Amino acid sequence: MSRLRILVLVRDGLVPPDSLDGYSPKEIAEWKCEFDVVQALRKLGHDVQPLGVYDDLGPLRHAIAENPPDIAFMLLEEFHGVTAYDQAVVSYLELMRQLYTGCNPLGMMLSRNKALAKKILLYHRIPTPHFVVAPRGRKLAGIAKLRFPLLVKAVFEDASQGISQASVVRDREALEERVRFVHESCNGDAMIEEYIEGRELYVGVIGNQRLQTFPIWEMDFGDMPSDGERIATRRIKWNEAYREKYSIDTRAARNLPDGIALKVANLCKRVYRELSMTGYARIDLRLTDDGRAYVLEANANPNLSRDEDFAASAKAAGVDYESLLQKIIQLGLQYPAPWKG
Repeated sequence: MSRLRILVLVRDGLVPPDSLDGYSPKEIAEWKCEFDVVQALRKLGHDVQPLGVYDDLGPLRHAIAENPPDIAFMLLEEFHGVTAYDQAVVSYLELMRQLYTGCNPLGMMLSRNKALAKKILLYHRIPTPHFVVAPRGRKLAGIAKLRFPLLVKAVFEDASQGISQASVVRDREALEERVRFVHESCNGDAMIEEYIEGRELYVGVIGNQRLQTFPIWEMDFGDMPSDGERIATRRIKWNEAYREKYSIDTRAARNLPDGIALKVANLCKRVYRELSMTGYARIDLRLTDDGRAYVLEANANPNLSRDEDFAASAKAAGVDYESLLQKIIQLGLQYPAPWKG
C-alpha cells in the first residue's frame, strides 16, 4: 500500500509523545494504545497526525478541511465523557465523507447498547444469558423470571466500568443494592443478567463482508482466592499490581473440547453480522463445563495496544502488529459507506 496521510483520533489529553523515555509505567498506561498505534503507523511509512478530541468537533472539521487525510484512524472511545457518543463521531465522519477505520455507526450503536444487542441476539436464537433492564428512577421489576446468581452491570459502559466482585449477587437484597450503585455511579440504566459459571473467552473478529476470527483467547484467573467470582472486573482488567499478585493473565485458550473452537468462531461471526458490525471487534463469551457457549457482549473497536488480547490473538494467527493495523486501514478504505453511492 502507498504512503497514506492518516489522522489518528484520540481523546484530548491522550496524544502520545514521540518516546517513552522519562515516563513512569503509570503515565504510559494512560496512552499506551495511542502510542503503539501511532508508532506502528509511522514505522509502516505513513504520514501520521494525532488529534485530541473531547467535546468540540471544530478541530476535527478544521483538520479534515485544511489537510484532508486519506483516512481517520478511530481510537476515540467517548465524546464529552460519554461512551455512547463515540458512534456520533463516526456518524460525523460519514457526514463529512471522510474514510475511517473500525466499526460503522449502526454497528457501534447496536453493540454499545448491551440490552438492545442482547435482544437482537435472542431474536436470532444466539445463546446469551437471560436478562432484564432496571431503568434508573423506576422500581425493580421482572426479576421473577431470572434465576440467581445474577450479574449487574451498566447498559452502556464499557472496559468493565462499574464491574466488581459485588456485581455478582445471590439474593434480592444484594441485587437491589447493586442496582442502586450502578444507577448512581454510572448515571444510567442497569442490566441484570443470569450469571453463567464457566470459562471466560474472547474472540477477535475482523472484516467487512468476509470475516476472519483469530484464535480463542481466555482469561486465566491464576491464583485468585477460591471464594472470588471468576469475572473480568475493572480491577482485573486495569490494575497491573493486582494481576501480578494473583498471576491473572489472558492467553490462548487451552484444552478446549473437540469441535468447540469452530463452533465458537462461527457463533462470533453470526454475532458480528447480526449486529451490523464492520472493521474489527472482540466478542466476549462464557463456556460452561458441558460445552455450551454463551455470548456476553460484542465490543466494537477493542483496545489495539500491541500487547492486548486482540493484537496478541492476531499474532498467534500469524498476523504481526504492523500487518494488523495495515489490514484495519485497508478495511476502512474499502468500507462501502452510503455516501459512496
